[in-house]
Amino acid sequence: MQIPHFYPIGTPGQAWGDAERAQWRARQMRQRSYADDVLTAIDALRSHFDVQTYGELRYGNEHHAEERFPLMALRSRDWQSRLPSVLVTGGVHGYETSGVHGALRFLQTHAAGYAGRVNLLVAPCVSPWGYERIQRWNFDAIDPNRAFRSGTPPQECAAQECAALMRLVAPLHGQWAAHLDLHETTDTDKTEFRPAVAARDGMPFAPCSIPDGFYLVDDSANPQPAFQQAIIEAVSRVTHIAPGGADSDIIGSPLAAHGVIHYAMKGLGLCAGISGARYTTTTEVYPDSPRATPEQCIAAQVAAVCAALDFVCTQGS
Repeated sequence: MQIPHFYPIGTPGQAWGDAERAQWRARQMRQRSYADDVLTAIDALRSHFDVQTYGELRYGNEHHAEERFPLMALRSRDWQSRLPSVLVTGGVHGYETSGVHGALRFLQTHAAGYAGRVNLLVAPCVSPWGYERIQRWNFDAIDPNRAFRSGTPPQECAAQECAALMRLVAPLHGQWAAHLDLHETTDTDKTEFRPAVAARDGMPFAPCSIPDGFYLVDDSANPQPAFQQAIIEAVSRVTHIAPGGADSDIIGSPLAAHGVIHYAMKGLGLCAGISGARYTTTTEVYPDSPRATPEQCIAAQVAAVCAALDFVCTQGS
């Protein structure tokens, strides 16, 4: 049976090789500045946090001049071993804008209120090449949020972004109280990225529906329903929560609770599976909703982080 064309690169039914990845890479244009948008904001926070360069991305080949991106994290200045430690990551998918700017906004406006209550480590933009191209994948056409493989030494990780973050987080593995990974679900997931991944992997394209509203992804191996619901309740005061579809599901996964689905975080190589934290979640904001503004999306991410920290402070680690 002949598979119809559904993406402009590659041959249907055949996984991409170097030539197809090069074609894809040539389509990715720089549309915004990591230095201007993210590094400048981080510099303005240096008086309040310890700022760490935890790695550097280097991307380039014979057809593309080398680009370098410093990978930055901000840490509580008065880190205390007796306090619960919380990890916040944004921009694992660089195109998901509110994850990056939600992490920064939290640091700018709310983090000070948790000083002496929790230790914070925040990596606001894990994938700066993707941030600049408004792209889900990295330079090598790898989805970083499927490349955090449990048991894989960082130096063997296929994605530079993932290896660097894993090295940063590893010293406290299993000691983290919570990890929030800030994401978005967008209309381009349906129109661009799902067709692209099917083409890249030589698989048939399966259409999907995009939920209208905020939702969370809990870990199927370590579900924490009270933690998830505390976040849902807080975010519902900022923006609307995604309803289930006709089959009581969100993007094909059955609802575990209002606005919550489960994924196997470690098995899928998700960022939220790398810390060994007791409480983990992936936030999903829907920026294309006619009922939400970009500012509401950022505010929803901030509300999620604050609710998670409040929960940890109340429950302990």
